[in-house]
Amino acid sequence: MHDRTFSLAALTVLELSPPAMVEVAARAGYDGVGLRLIPATSEEHHFPLANDAGLLAQTRQRLAATGLKVVDIEILRLKPETEVARDFRRVLEIGAELGASEVLVAGNDDDTARTIDNFAGLCELAKPLGLNPHLEFMPWTGVKNLVEAHHIVGAVREAGHDNACLLVDAFHFNRSASRLKDLAQVPRKWMRYMQLCDVAGPIPGDMAEILREARQERCFPGDGDIDLSALLTTLPRDLPLSLEIPAEGLRRQGISALERACLALQKARRVVGA
Repeated sequence: MHDRTFSLAALTVLELSPPAMVEVAARAGYDGVGLRLIPATSEEHHFPLANDAGLLAQTRQRLAATGLKVVDIEILRLKPETEVARDFRRVLEIGAELGASEVLVAGNDDDTARTIDNFAGLCELAKPLGLNPHLEFMPWTGVKNLVEAHHIVGAVREAGHDNACLLVDAFHFNRSASRLKDLAQVPRKWMRYMQLCDVAGPIPGDMAEILREARQERCFPGDGDIDLSALLTTLPRDLPLSLEIPAEGLRRQGISALERACLALQKARRVVGA
């Protein structure tokens, strides 16, 4: 038996509806799933789980039938115009109903003080629901790297929000040129899961290309150039691993969502020795 929790992230199998995704994750051998309640972009194909009672009921049935848990819900973007309660209360309530414990948050705002205020407000809203918002740094957002995320999460925790967390995604850690020595300074209790993937080649000079790689062309763990061993050694040993590995090229070749999910899990287990 492996002692790691492996979760299938929505972006890995974005063409699947949430109930179908739960089914694929169960068949592939995952312990849980991450459900996308809010689309990441206006262009992506989205299943409106937060607004479709029938779809929500089907998803709940598949979770009960398979025994899988919902590890996280996504993606809550903190923007200049964000009103936390108006924009996110219902999504958080659905996440709690589905049994999630973690929430993926992006900081799409260049005003750090406002991001801190909005993240604090989100943590306050999430606390009674048993949810832990995780701020994820991404090089094209207002929270570009680990150091910036550390500063924001630290400020929110200092303000008394002990459910404020920080999310490390192997792709963003690499492409933001974040450093292991800075990761070693992040308190253990700030991290409750991580996103595992790989990527090939040097950091592109063009941010649009980094964004394209992030959404379409990641590698399975061990198939790229990230030093995943060093990253995993620096992170807490027992963190649940969300496998977020969009591989658009494979999908276009006809490799099914189930096959991709199975490959991702096999390679992730090999990398972590589970």
